[in-house]
Amino acid sequence: MAKLSEHIKRGVITENPTFVQVLGMCPTLATTTSAMNGLGMGLSVLVVLMGSNLVISLLRKVIPDKIRIPAFIVIIASFVTVIDLFLQAMFYDTLYQSLGLFIPLIVVNCIILGRAEAYASKHGPLDSLLDGLGMGLGFTLALTLLGAVREILGAGQIFGLQIMPSSYQPAVIMVMAPGAFFALGILLAVFTAVRKKMEKRKSDVAKEE
Repeated sequence: MAKLSEHIKRGVITENPTFVQVLGMCPTLATTTSAMNGLGMGLSVLVVLMGSNLVISLLRKVIPDKIRIPAFIVIIASFVTVIDLFLQAMFYDTLYQSLGLFIPLIVVNCIILGRAEAYASKHGPLDSLLDGLGMGLGFTLALTLLGAVREILGAGQIFGLQIMPSSYQPAVIMVMAPGAFFALGILLAVFTAVRKKMEKRKSDVAKEE
């Protein structure tokens, strides 16, 4: 349980792929026009991360060092294909139509390949699986939050449900490309400020002890 909470804390807060490492910006900016799209993309990446991390960790001593990157890409592409076919079969009119090309592009998402190279290829299966879970949750939460902010400001809705009064005038720019940069910049600033405050508080407590 302690190991699980450590991985989740690292993926969601201390090493969040979006708000700390600023990785995977292409799907982050392009697919977060709504909270549902952000959630769908985040969960897709989470499943691919967990599956590829586990398989790469299991095969890390078998894969020759000279071809490890191509081997990692083949493993990741296999999981992406499964997710792509699943979304096409089960959510074609909703998520699949919205996310479109960005599902296959998960193959080259630097978050997944980065965790495969930096973590899964050097650690055991359980740690690698938990690392994928933590990083995937961090990415999912970031995309869902970004999508929610853009959807509320740009359409007065969240997950398709109207929450703003009829008198509200939506800022349509927020569901357009420039709105993605505005929302991401604001959330990056807020997240960084909160994280630094938490680190300072932790440091002050350590000094008092």
